[in-house]
Amino acid sequence: MSRVVILVIDSGGVGALPDAAGYGDAPAANTLGNTARAIGGLHLPTLQRWGLGNLTALEGLPATATPAARVARLAEQSRGKDTITGHWEMAGIVTEVPFPTYPDGFPPEVIEAFTAIVGKAPLGNKPASGTEIIAELGAEHLATGRPILYTSADSVFQVAAHEGIVPLATLYDWCERARAMLVAPHAVNRVIARPFVGEPGAFVRTANRRDYAIEPPASVLDELAARGIAVHAVGKIGDIYCEHGIATTVRVTDNRDAMEKTFGLFEAIEHGLIFTNLNDFDSKYGHRRNVRGYAGALGELDALLPRLESMLAPDDHLLVTADHGCDPTAPGSDHTREYVPFLHRSAAPGADLGIIEGLFTVGRAARAALLI
Repeated sequence: MSRVVILVIDSGGVGALPDAAGYGDAPAANTLGNTARAIGGLHLPTLQRWGLGNLTALEGLPATATPAARVARLAEQSRGKDTITGHWEMAGIVTEVPFPTYPDGFPPEVIEAFTAIVGKAPLGNKPASGTEIIAELGAEHLATGRPILYTSADSVFQVAAHEGIVPLATLYDWCERARAMLVAPHAVNRVIARPFVGEPGAFVRTANRRDYAIEPPASVLDELAARGIAVHAVGKIGDIYCEHGIATTVRVTDNRDAMEKTFGLFEAIEHGLIFTNLNDFDSKYGHRRNVRGYAGALGELDALLPRLESMLAPDDHLLVTADHGCDPTAPGSDHTREYVPFLHRSAAPGADLGIIEGLFTVGRAARAALLI
C-alpha cells in the first residue's frame, strides 16, 4: 500500500530552457540559481543531501556524487510557462496550442460581456502586477464599486475586489460567470478571483483567492480515480484540475499551512496520492521579485522536509518538482520559461538522471508507485 506525495514548489525553476527567448526570457533566467547567487548562498541541507545542487549552479549547495534522491531537470514539452500548462503536463496533458494572452488588455467584446455580468465597467484592463494594480486603482474601486480587471504574460483573467465593497460570494459569482463567458477564441486558461482588504496605501490581498480553470482533458488523476485510488489536493490543485479525479480538497493560507495539511493527510491515509501546491514561492516572492523572501521560503521548506522524510515507509514516494520559473532577479514580474527540478525520494537508491523530456515524468512516477 503505497502513499505518494507530490510537492510543487510553484515557480521553482532551475535554468532557462533552450527556447526561453521565444517567451521573452533571457538565457540567464534561473529562479533557484539566481536567488542563491543574489543572497550570497542558500543553506538547504536536506535538499542539498537529496541532490538539488546537481541540477544547476546553486551557491551554498554543491553537487553530490551520491544524492539521496533520484534527481533530474525536466524540460517542459508544452507551449507555455504558466501554472495550468505546467501542472497539466505533470498529469500527462501536453498543451500544443498555447492559450490566448492579452498584452494590450482584453478586446471590447470581452469587456462588454464582463460589464453585462457585473453591471459596471471594470477598471484597469491591462497587464499588471496584482499588488501594484490594487495600489493604483484600489481607491477608485472603493469609490465606484467597479471591479479591477487585469492580466499578465500568462493566459489569465484576474478580477480584484475589496472584500468590504464586493462580498466574496458576489466576486466568486462574477468569476464563475466570466469563466463560462470566456470561450474560444478567448478561452483563457484561468479566471482568478483576487480579493483584498485594507485602506489606500495599505491594501493587502487575502487568502480567499479562487481559481477557475478551463476544463482539462482526461489525465493521470482521472485514471487513478477510475482505479479506486484517492487523490487528495492541497492548495490550488483542485482548482487547477477543476476537481477532475480529485477525491478531497483542502484550502490553505500559506506554504506552512499547506505543509501542515500535507502532514495530516499523510498520517491519515494508507494508500493514495497527496498533491500539494506551495503557492507562496510564486505569488508572494517570484512575481514580486522578492529575492530574500524567496530564499527564506526555501529555507522554511527545507526545514520541514525531514519531518515528511521520516514518515516515509518503504513503499512510499515523495516527489518534489515545479511547474515553471519566476526568477525574482529578472526584469518585470512575469513567469520565466525554465527547466524544473525533479527529486524522487523513496527506498530506491538515489541517482543523477540528467535532463528528462517532459513534466509528465512526475505523473508517471506517481502512477507507477500507486498501481504496483
